[in-house]
Amino acid sequence: MAISARARALSLLGEDVIAFAAGEPDFPTPEHITAAAARACYDPKNHHYTANAGLPELREAIAAYTKEFSCVEVDSSEIVVTNGAKQAVFQAFAALIDPGDEVLLPVPHWVTYPAGVELSGGVPISVPTSIEAGFKVTVADLEKFQTERTKMLVFVSPSNPSGAVYTAEEARQIGEWAAANNVWVLADEIYQRLVYHVDLAPSLAHETPRFENWVLVNGVAKSYAMTGWRVGWMVGPVDVMEAAARHQSHATSNVANVAQQAALAALTGPQDTVEEMRQAFDRRRKLMFSMLDDIDGFTCIEPEGAFYTFPDVSAVLGDRFPTSADLANAIIEQAHVALVPGESFGAPGFLRLSYTTSEREIQDGIERIAALVRG
Repeated sequence: MAISARARALSLLGEDVIAFAAGEPDFPTPEHITAAAARACYDPKNHHYTANAGLPELREAIAAYTKEFSCVEVDSSEIVVTNGAKQAVFQAFAALIDPGDEVLLPVPHWVTYPAGVELSGGVPISVPTSIEAGFKVTVADLEKFQTERTKMLVFVSPSNPSGAVYTAEEARQIGEWAAANNVWVLADEIYQRLVYHVDLAPSLAHETPRFENWVLVNGVAKSYAMTGWRVGWMVGPVDVMEAAARHQSHATSNVANVAQQAALAALTGPQDTVEEMRQAFDRRRKLMFSMLDDIDGFTCIEPEGAFYTFPDVSAVLGDRFPTSADLANAIIEQAHVALVPGESFGAPGFLRLSYTTSEREIQDGIERIAALVRG
């Protein structure tokens, strides 16, 4: 957010700024979704409070969506609709984490996870991964950091910021480890339909059918270009969902009804726009990856999901750019390209670049970065 604010400030000064920082699609919300929202504005039933856990018809649609894309059969009573997937993450921590409980966070990780753990009184435990391992954690990695206080693992596939996607076998191994050790799993599946080498990112809940201590987090933001509509959801055991719904009743009450009607249209309406956006992201992904990999001192692996690249830039750090944060600052101030340093994700020495912009801007932006690094 700070990087995006600086980019806007430079733009207001007349600078030509290319934005690789934002974690949101650059496409408009599909027309049939906005049309449904417009109709909902005029329906008086949407002008009042509704159930804290979400509109019944939307929860039913989410259950069907979860069956289709996570391959897990759930009841609407196991679903809470939230103000974006971020609120679902916070409420999962609030429902399950007690003071002193430890939560394993594979690094690199999204910036909100450790904050949510700490706000719930828990202790975030970073579990390092490596670019050589594809930024994926293994059971052996988890066991090194497991203690008697380990309560939860945050499992994200596809990953923000690395774009890593776990295979079905990798997800199964981690799910079986969690089951054997009585560790809860928060599985963030918000990017599950934005994958490029498989049809869907395998769901840990599906791959470990006898394991029940999981909470799935998802939403309409990424796949339907609806980040501003603020509709997400959480799926899990009834008692956990009831606790989350009580928490939500005191925090925000129900999600805006018009936004829920828009989400309902997204899940039940035409899905062709999802594939159109995925194909566009795939073309951009290939372009950005190939150009970054050609920069001397940058080491990049091809992302398999989401819409980010996460190059290792440690080889270009030194007197001129002491840290990746310094490099990111130089890139925005001198090259006028906005991106996010790895420090934000617990991974100094890396940069995150989002390819949610045009191929022309990707070409121009990476050329600017390459010229700056060359000096």
